[in-house]
Amino acid sequence: MKAVGLNNLIKSLPGQQENQKQSLKHLKGSEFNNMLGDFIKGVNTDQLDSKQMVSDFVEGKDVELHEVMIAGQKAKTSLELLMQIRNKTVDMYKELTRM
Repeated sequence: MKAVGLNNLIKSLPGQQENQKQSLKHLKGSEFNNMLGDFIKGVNTDQLDSKQMVSDFVEGKDVELHEVMIAGQKAKTSLELLMQIRNKTVDMYKELTRM
């Protein structure tokens, strides 16, 4: 005899499928929102880290020049990527409003 999982029984109940579809749509939107929000927070963190490393280097603390340069380039690259995502999003919105 084959064991049937509890998830299979729940999926087969009437009315549950519609609720699952709605929750999946909500989940996908919130995942994108969380992903974008986390990325923006990451860019901000990179910027703040770079600023802190520069100030530590200028103050003469134990920070190597190559670490400062790497942090600066990482912050610059992540900011440029964020700007490109923003530009593509604005272009997409303009295209949708033209339809």
